[in-house]
Amino acid sequence: MPYRFDRIEPSKTAMIVVDMQNDFVAEGAKLQSKQAHAMVPKLAATLRFCREQGIRVIYTTHVHRKDGCDMGLYDDLYAPIADRSSLVDGSPGVEIYSDIAPSPDEHVIKKHRYSAFFATDMDLILREWGVTSVVISGTTTENCCHATARDAMFHNYKVAFLSDATGTFDYPDVGWGAMNAAEVHKATLTILAFSTAHVMTVDEFRALAGAEEERPMQALAA
Repeated sequence: MPYRFDRIEPSKTAMIVVDMQNDFVAEGAKLQSKQAHAMVPKLAATLRFCREQGIRVIYTTHVHRKDGCDMGLYDDLYAPIADRSSLVDGSPGVEIYSDIAPSPDEHVIKKHRYSAFFATDMDLILREWGVTSVVISGTTTENCCHATARDAMFHNYKVAFLSDATGTFDYPDVGWGAMNAAEVHKATLTILAFSTAHVMTVDEFRALAGAEEERPMQALAA
């Protein structure tokens, strides 16, 4: 059976907020995920909970230099990246969406690929903090969140993946049929739940991370 968390220990856990930047979240953005935009209030409340519980929060933002020197194949995949109208390092579009902005002492990791661990210092920072488990939130479910969860597992972090604090967009038909955002999201959660992570709701996460004081009382009652 896939692994499950019995308890999420706040002091050994980090919340990774994946790419909740203006170019993916703000109204009118060319690469907007409507699911990501819709779940901003829930994610904001979850981040407040994390800070209250002592769970470290770390953000990522997907960026590329304007000259394309770190582009790889992305300009072959996405027109708004190819024409430099989105994800340009230093532009307002790569700033974290204001409703879930980082606290002054929280880090934002710039990344150039889907995974937050690829060619970044994410792993270095987490290990310096003594983190052994990560919680994945953000966008998009099947690309950057999925890749980050997989790489976290490859680095031996236990992964919690938030089903209702991640989101994506509709997929057009490029030869294999179209999928709407809900279908893409569900398929990714199903795959991750079997192979990579404990997929859970925000409420389930809060119960696992915030019940430390209640459990001794329950044990005494038993």
